[in-house]
Amino acid sequence: MNNVTLVRPGTFEPENHWYPKALNATVHPMMSYFLHLSSVRIVERYCHLHPKVKKDFLLDLIHSQPRYFRWAGADLINVTNADAKRMMVVIENNSCPSGQKSMPLVEDMQEYGGYKRLIENTFIPMLQNKAGLIEGALAVIYDKNPVEASGYASVIADLMKEDVHYVYFPTEGWEQYLTFDEGVLKIKTETGEWVSIRAAFRYVTQKPWNRIPVYTRTKILNPVISCLAGGRNKMIAAKAYDIYNAEIENEGLKINMPETIWDVSKNEVPIWVKKMGGQAVVKVPYSNAGQGVFTIVNPDELDKFMDSDFDYDQFIVQSLIGNYLWSSTSSKGKLYHVGTIPNNKNETYVADIRMMVSATENGIRPICVYSRRAKSPLPNHLAEGSNSWDSLGTNLSILNEDGSWGSDTNRLILMDRRDFNKLGIGLDDLIEAYIQTVLSTVAIDNMAQTLMNSKGRLRKKLFCALNNDRGLMDEIMV
Repeated sequence: MNNVTLVRPGTFEPENHWYPKALNATVHPMMSYFLHLSSVRIVERYCHLHPKVKKDFLLDLIHSQPRYFRWAGADLINVTNADAKRMMVVIENNSCPSGQKSMPLVEDMQEYGGYKRLIENTFIPMLQNKAGLIEGALAVIYDKNPVEASGYASVIADLMKEDVHYVYFPTEGWEQYLTFDEGVLKIKTETGEWVSIRAAFRYVTQKPWNRIPVYTRTKILNPVISCLAGGRNKMIAAKAYDIYNAEIENEGLKINMPETIWDVSKNEVPIWVKKMGGQAVVKVPYSNAGQGVFTIVNPDELDKFMDSDFDYDQFIVQSLIGNYLWSSTSSKGKLYHVGTIPNNKNETYVADIRMMVSATENGIRPICVYSRRAKSPLPNHLAEGSNSWDSLGTNLSILNEDGSWGSDTNRLILMDRRDFNKLGIGLDDLIEAYIQTVLSTVAIDNMAQTLMNSKGRLRKKLFCALNNDRGLMDEIMV
């Protein structure tokens, strides 16, 4: 594998940057309609259905400009309760999210799809702001998902009309060709020359803080603080949501999330699982791509968690959303999955929705949407010794034994004419998912701004107070 390659203008080929099943899919008319709705019309509709929401506040929020967290992808699940009150619940909001390779073209003649919308509306404006912009080349750095990462590199090369350095940035073994020199990212090219990078598009998702400094003179989308403040840190994200909910309560708005207990030591986990009725979700706060998430519905699954070794000291425990007959008992009441429309075998599957958004001159706008379903159907009753993750886990990423990543695309649900109907959602559900994504994005960005001082450095004492985990602090490259 060549870790550093040069992507030249004119090399974009659609078949290299979409899943085969998405490449020739036809977008569902409702999804196309949603993506073309103006912010004003979205807010008008949302406030019509939520009359307690202050319209002007929500519109200003959508039109706001996040400082750090400018590209986000929220994972949401469609839930309901015994009174059939449905809502979209935020499971997490990811910095540097995937999604482009799973999204059918919204407009047939725009072969770049969402890649172009993100680069044109979010990345390039970052370069047009000359304040603090150093001299140098452009780069895309990544540690997984080369299908999308290379797509972004090709589109940047085409739109900027210049070569782009496409660089593999794994957790180990990168020091020979990557370095940060006084905040400037430098890359060793194929010819042995070290090149300064003025701006980088980042698809580095696995503990990016252990090799990318919080402060850089090279402009990066997204900067690492967006990960530490909640984009890749579920502990801080939960606190950011809670703080922001207190701020927007009087505006009639709220981030919907499972009941969350944070700063939980490993020995305390059984106590919280018991309090939630024996069913809960335990998460390593700093993992992603489905890693470090434990769904616990029986003593065997709790024992398996307790017998595992971890690099970190702190966990979060959340109420488990399952079937109505076996969901967690929490202060929010018992929620359960709406799930997919029953198939020919009358089986319903848990499915989530990924909503990708980015900051544009018109505010925070949706870019693409896709969905994933669980491996096994959602049972009405749990069999003894059953594996709950197969029925509840939706992430498609597969970590291979050699450290590489694969993807189970059989469980991918496209927003096309065929798959979309399986989700059983409508336009108002998409609007609700979008609003929840905006709220959670702003909450994380607010936290990022709080954690950075006026010189653009991490406020370490405050961060430690909010996230007192020595294992994490030892990893952060300040």
